[in-house]
Amino acid sequence: MHAVSVSPKFQVVIPLDVREAMDIHPGERMNVLRYENRIELIPVRRMRRMRGFLKGIDTSVPREKDRL
Repeated sequence: MHAVSVSPKFQVVIPLDVREAMDIHPGERMNVLRYENRIELIPVRRMRRMRGFLKGIDTSVPREKDRL
């Protein structure tokens, strides 16, 4: 866990190892979500960048015997 400071302009710096792990670059947009007593930053990804991120996911769906 990292501790960061809030600047007088209410800015926060995301630590380098977190930026690298999340592949966050300057100018990217983030959704800010207040959840109970915490703040969550969620990167907004372009659809083009999302291509293939579900590759290899199991798409089998178990069906009941009385269903087609």
